[in-house]
Amino acid sequence: MKLKVKSIAGTLESSDIQIMVEPITELGILINLESVVMGQYEEDIRNVILETAEEMGITSAKIYANDKGAISAVIKSRVQTALHRSSQQEKFIWAKGGNK
Repeated sequence: MKLKVKSIAGTLESSDIQIMVEPITELGILINLESVVMGQYEEDIRNVILETAEEMGITSAKIYANDKGAISAVIKSRVQTALHRSSQQEKFIWAKGGNK
């Protein structure tokens, strides 16, 4: 999947996460994370974001995440939505290999 435009998904409400995605030209996924639970869950949040991006075939992106205590399923769905919006594809690709 190729990212084309900046996009956003999620809110700054309690138990949610706001994800902003920006295409970049260099290879790599850069994650800028702010979280109300940074001390306890920073590594877990970063892993969910990175794994979700990689599952969707992303090799280059700048991802800004502002977490307000979201659970893993919410984090994953917000990342998927932001990436899909950025790609401007009509068909949603859930993971590498097609829809599941």
